[in-house]
Parts: sequence; structure tokens; C-alpha cells
Amino acid sequence: MADSTQPIINAASSTAPSNPDTPMTSFGDATQQLINQFTNGEGDVASIANYATLHLVPQLLLAALGLGIIFIGYLVASYLSRVISKPVCRRVDETLGKFVGKIVFYCIMFAVVGAVLSKMGAPLGGLAAMLAAAGFAVGLAFQGTLSNFASGVLMLVFRPFKVGDVVNAAGVVGKVNEIDLFTTTLDTPDNRRIIVPNSSISGGTIENISHHPHRRVEVPVGVDYAASIDATRATLEAAVHQFDQEMVQGEGRGSAVVLSNLGASSVDWLVRMWVPSKDFFRLKEGLIREVKMQLDAADIGIPYPQMDVHLRRADATDEALFQRPRIRPIRSGTDPESLSQVS
Repeated sequence: MADSTQPIINAASSTAPSNPDTPMTSFGDATQQLINQFTNGEGDVASIANYATLHLVPQLLLAALGLGIIFIGYLVASYLSRVISKPVCRRVDETLGKFVGKIVFYCIMFAVVGAVLSKMGAPLGGLAAMLAAAGFAVGLAFQGTLSNFASGVLMLVFRPFKVGDVVNAAGVVGKVNEIDLFTTTLDTPDNRRIIVPNSSISGGTIENISHHPHRRVEVPVGVDYAASIDATRATLEAAVHQFDQEMVQGEGRGSAVVLSNLGASSVDWLVRMWVPSKDFFRLKEGLIREVKMQLDAADIGIPYPQMDVHLRRADATDEALFQRPRIRPIRSGTDPESLSQVS
């Protein structure tokens, strides 16, 4: 029984039509077959219509569907990034919230685009190898840019400062406006916007000026040696006590007047007081003004550096000692024998 059916099966398989334009043929193979037909002079309008009906139109519809899915994925990624970043910005930190939102957006878009390309039959393995080779070449060409990127990620993770802080970084003092993956934007006190590469910031010393709520104002003062130590201390304490209502009180805070040094031309003092960080510059200017007024009222002088130059006129003996012999040049036409007789 098996021997009688086997030839029938083989005959059926051998007589089955082999149409190259069947839907089972891949789009690439069908395109290559159409090109070969026209190259050999066998192509006609019917083959073009058959190719467009069975292969081109389905691929265009599939591409349109893929673009629609990518667009929907873009909307979903934007929405989820906002939903996730808002609580982080509100409860943790604005800079970290923006960073998390960007990471969520790009991860979703990468997953959606990869899934669409996989369903459309794109060779993701070869594409990944090409991207790896291109990434290596780009990495060598953009070492500075990648360094800025790595520095930006580290700053966003460890957060040495945040948006709104006043910092001194890379030789620039300003208020942090934005921390991006590659650059940090600072606004200076004179309203200039400076964009600093992240690698320049992370590679140097970062001073976060507004991190603490309190700062210490310190005014150096030099007075005459003739002034009384006790009178000077009382005068400086009277100046700093004018700001008792505005200075920060408590353990390790308050004010102090310190005798710091015996200088070359003055007795050096330090007047200190703790103030809120937001009022630092205003209160420092006020303290300097009050110190000057109190010292003037107490008739205590503030010396300035000076140099005394003493001139002494040398007498005749000293002039003879320091006088150098003068050598007269030989005139042209003079007989050397006459010179030897003179000597």
C-alpha cells in the first residue's frame, strides 16, 4: 500500500507549479527576479502589475503600519517620561527628574523601533554589528564629547550641585540654570549665560557657594600700632553688634572679633559674623561701612603701606673711592712712538 501511494505523492510534488511571484517569495527575492526579467528582456506590464500587487503594496502597507506604531510609541514614551519625571522633580530633585525622564523616553523608543524593524524582517544581527563598528569609530573621533557625556552622567547621579545653586566651577561663578548630559549652563551675577563642558567641571574643584543656609562674613582690619588694644576691640565689637538682629545666633554662630597678627605697618584684626546666605553680600558691605565709621568716631587710624627712602650725599673721599678711571680713545693719525714716549 505504501509502495503504491509513494509515486502518486512524488508526481503531485513534481507537477506543482513553481511561480516565483507567489506570496511566499520574499520581497527582496521578488525584486531581484523582476530586475532580472527586465535585464533579460522578458519583463512586461503584467509582471510589474503582479509584483506591485503581491509584494510592493503589502510592503508599503507594512511600512505605513510600522511608522504608525513608531509614532504611537513616541507619544507613549513622551507621556510616560513626563509621568515618571514629575514626582522625582517634585520630591527628590529637578535635575535628577529630567535625567530619569530622558532615560525612560529613549529606552521606550529604542524598544519600539527595534520591535518594528524585527517584524519587518530587518537583519538586526548585522545591524547591531554595524552599529558596534560605527560606535567604535565614533568613540575614537569624539573622545571629548564622550568624556562630557560620562561626566554629565556622574554629576546627575552623585549631584554635587543642583539647578538653582550658586557654584564656582571651571573658573566660572554663577547660578546653575540647567545640567545636561554634555554641558552645564550657568547664569553669572551680571546676567551672562555661560555654557561649560561637563568634563571641565568634573575634572576640577567644585565650590557650591549656596549649599549651606548660613555663611560667615569676615572683614580684615588693620589699625595703628599706637592705638589701644582694648579700645580697638571695644570699637570693633560695637560695629558688629549693630547687626545683632540680622545675624545667625546659636552654637558656633554669632560674631567674634579676633586679634590675628602684628603686621609690618599695622595691628591686624578680623571681624566675623554669621549671616543667612541670601543676605551675605548686603551684610558684608554694611559691616565694612560700620567698621570704618566706628573707627573714625573713636579716632583710631587705619594705616596704609608706605616706604621711607633716606638719601645721603657722599663726601669727596667717597667720591674718589667710587670714581672709575676714564679711558680716552686713540685719535686717528696719532704716532704710536709718541704715545710710548708719553707713557
